[in-house]
Amino acid sequence: MTEPMGSSPEPSAPARPRGADGRLVVCPTPIGNLEDVTLRVLAALREADVVACEDTRHTRVLLDRYGVSAKLVSYHEHNERARAAELVEQMLAGAVVALVSDAGMPLVSDPGFPLVQGCVAAGLAVEVLPGPSSALTALVASALPSDVWRFAGFLPRKRGALEAVLMTPETLVAFESPRRIGASLAVLAELDPQRPVAVCRELTKIHEEIVRGTASELAAKYAAEDARGEIVVVIGGAPAPTGLDPAAVEAVRTLVEAGARAKTAAKVVAELTGAPANALYREVAT
Repeated sequence: MTEPMGSSPEPSAPARPRGADGRLVVCPTPIGNLEDVTLRVLAALREADVVACEDTRHTRVLLDRYGVSAKLVSYHEHNERARAAELVEQMLAGAVVALVSDAGMPLVSDPGFPLVQGCVAAGLAVEVLPGPSSALTALVASALPSDVWRFAGFLPRKRGALEAVLMTPETLVAFESPRRIGASLAVLAELDPQRPVAVCRELTKIHEEIVRGTASELAAKYAAEDARGEIVVVIGGAPAPTGLDPAAVEAVRTLVEAGARAKTAAKVVAELTGAPANALYREVAT
């Protein structure tokens, strides 16, 4: 039927803003025991238009366990910047993306930072769900102070950087390779043999093991036997130096600024002044 003259057309619905429904949901996954996945994470994975994961085969095991059918795309350290741009465009078009890593919370020593950055820059919502974390699990299990602590990711391989991290005054939580745990503890034992340490291995898995002791005790243990599996090491904070001669400390700093290694400088000044070498080292390394 022809519209009467002078009538106005029906108003059209307002255009939906770009990205109005699109968002990122960061989903932590079990660190070993699949029963540790939360109900909210499972709901988010079911509702997502796409699940971005480090290893699609690994994530598929979790999804199959709970009957979750989802579209998976790979998102790992070798493609994360390019893939982040693709996923942001999908979210701007209205897609809901769930981000998972192989285990634990994405971004914590796992891929995801460029994607979260990209979402925030694009004005997209980012929802982070709580869930399993090997760092927190190890911290609590260590029986070391947890009021103030530092997470260092993987311990540095270079000796100087490793020594500096080990001298942090807060409880230190870090990941370490089973092939390197003995060597790293040996360095700590040289710096402070009585420092309390907990080596947390295969957390939440069948062969979970938590070994507590001094740096010297655990350095000897892992020098004599091979460690296996995934390891989180928790180290008590370095004690604050006390009663040091300011001139001795300044002498160490001067040598370090001139290019000497902190440990070597502390040893030289200690021999000349009688001040404790470890205390001098801590003063300039922290």
